[in-house]
Amino acid sequence: MTQPSDGAGDPHRRVTGLVPTLVAIVILLAVWQVAAMLVGHDIILVTPARVVVTLVGLLPTASFWATIVHSLVRVVLGFLLAFVFGLSLAWLASTSRWAAALTATTMRLIRSIPVVSFIILLLIWADATWVGLWVSFLMVLPVIYANTEEGFSTRDAKILDMALVFGFTPARRWWAITAPGLMPYLIAATRVGFGLAWKAGVSAEVIGMTRGSIGERLYQAKIFLSTADLFAWTAVIVAASYLCEILALWGLRRGQAALGRYAA
Repeated sequence: MTQPSDGAGDPHRRVTGLVPTLVAIVILLAVWQVAAMLVGHDIILVTPARVVVTLVGLLPTASFWATIVHSLVRVVLGFLLAFVFGLSLAWLASTSRWAAALTATTMRLIRSIPVVSFIILLLIWADATWVGLWVSFLMVLPVIYANTEEGFSTRDAKILDMALVFGFTPARRWWAITAPGLMPYLIAATRVGFGLAWKAGVSAEVIGMTRGSIGERLYQAKIFLSTADLFAWTAVIVAASYLCEILALWGLRRGQAALGRYAA
């Protein structure tokens, strides 16, 4: 279970916290460079400079951006489906003990099954084109559900009772009390969820050899022993995951601020 986020935080603290992160990145790149020089074989370990050159060579090509869009659409759709279903199932679990038992058992089952088992089953049942979407959905769903269910379970019953006394409609209770209380949990789940979505989705593309996907490019890099391409496409995955997370958190925090104004 991830801990709820404390919101956007202080801008000065974010800038100050960026310095250690940049220093850590520089140190890791230096270690990588030294290790690659000691190994002395690009097939085993390529240098950071070689990866940058490879990535710069890919940037102007239309196929590079088409490949990113192909995987991006499926991963984002899988995450959004998990977000909607996880929130809905957590709400349902908050209304009934029977529903809570059923959904909790289902989520435990999904968490326990290896991702490769889901990938193989989905490749048997469906076209490989959309396997990345469904695997992303299945991996993110328990994360969204667990955090959101925790948010529902920690609602203050006294505040809800007070809202009833003052004649709040169900819709107003939701937007003024429940939704603001859930936002920190949704933010925490999003931080974890997008990374899982990308890892699971691309893994499904590699195993399913999905045409036109990042997973296919990774598989080709393995076939041709192109370590530079492997690292370059891995860097693309990391960057795409980070940007998706940043945009999603920005949207959630804007929603959190709007709900705060509504509740006030």
